[in-house]
Amino acid sequence: MRTPIIVSLFSGAGGLDIGFHKAGFHTVYASDVWDVACETLKKNSMADDVECIDVRKIDFKKLKEKHGEIDCLIGGPPCPPYSQTRHYLIGKKDGFEDEKAGFAVPEYFRAVKELEPTVFFFENVDGFTFKTHLEAFNFLKEQAELLGYNITHKVVNAANYGVPQTRKRFICVGVKKDLEPFVFPEETHSDPTKKSDKLPWVTCREAIGEFDTITEEEKKQRPGSKDYELFKNIPPGDNYLYYTEKRGCKDPKFKWKSRYWTFLLKLTPDRPSWTIQASFSNNQGPFHWKNRFLRIEEIKRLQTFPDSYQFCGDEKEQWRQIGNAVPCLLAEVFAIKIKEDYFNE
Repeated sequence: MRTPIIVSLFSGAGGLDIGFHKAGFHTVYASDVWDVACETLKKNSMADDVECIDVRKIDFKKLKEKHGEIDCLIGGPPCPPYSQTRHYLIGKKDGFEDEKAGFAVPEYFRAVKELEPTVFFFENVDGFTFKTHLEAFNFLKEQAELLGYNITHKVVNAANYGVPQTRKRFICVGVKKDLEPFVFPEETHSDPTKKSDKLPWVTCREAIGEFDTITEEEKKQRPGSKDYELFKNIPPGDNYLYYTEKRGCKDPKFKWKSRYWTFLLKLTPDRPSWTIQASFSNNQGPFHWKNRFLRIEEIKRLQTFPDSYQFCGDEKEQWRQIGNAVPCLLAEVFAIKIKEDYFNE
């Protein structure tokens, strides 16, 4: 049986590529504009060819001439232009007007046009579907129709597919119109507080419980910075709202919903992690329930990277690569379904 091949754009550290590789795909070309992420891809041999390049400079027609038929195009264009927090940033343009990445979605569909893959897999933050970003969402639907693809799209919660993290993401799978439209894989897990015949969510205890320690060096660190003493007394699973009048605090320290929800957010071992952020922060969580920062090996587990996967760069650069990635297990679940439906001859 022929191994289906993929081209990977905005590859980052390779979260999507790992998932597709585990499902039996092979990446012939991967690219990213960040040299550190590209070095990580090379270090782990994630593609035949890794190119550190602005997507606008990629000659997709030459790629197709070199590799022939492309089975699948995968990629998650940079998400900041479509994030929920973008509208809080005064003077910062979003969507296609974003100075740094507004071109990314149109470039993704230039790749679809020129590579003509059988299937394309597109991922972004759930904010991509919000009314404030209708231009981009409508562009995606119009381009798919124009280029001859049926699309299936939905916002999914990674925890519902066995990832130990309640991370919501928009996923769109496009399939050439002569094939049956894609049907999303069945969810395997669900919130244990709700009645269901599915497996309960995978918890932090199951994913990182073996790291339930704190070293002498970590005891010297101060998550929360100037609010460290407050942070220490927040119960596992809670955040700064613990110190608000609405929550019954007799000596309130903060006003209700006056900060980002992740401010002083602490994990609990009894549920999945909340979304791992792309940037390391002194006061934006989630933090470990032992009143310490999470470790690289822990956020790798919460993003379902293999323990053996190696990251280049310093600790903050590694954190950014991991936090930006698609959880490998989520990618694998979708890749398995795509392979079974379209490349299982």
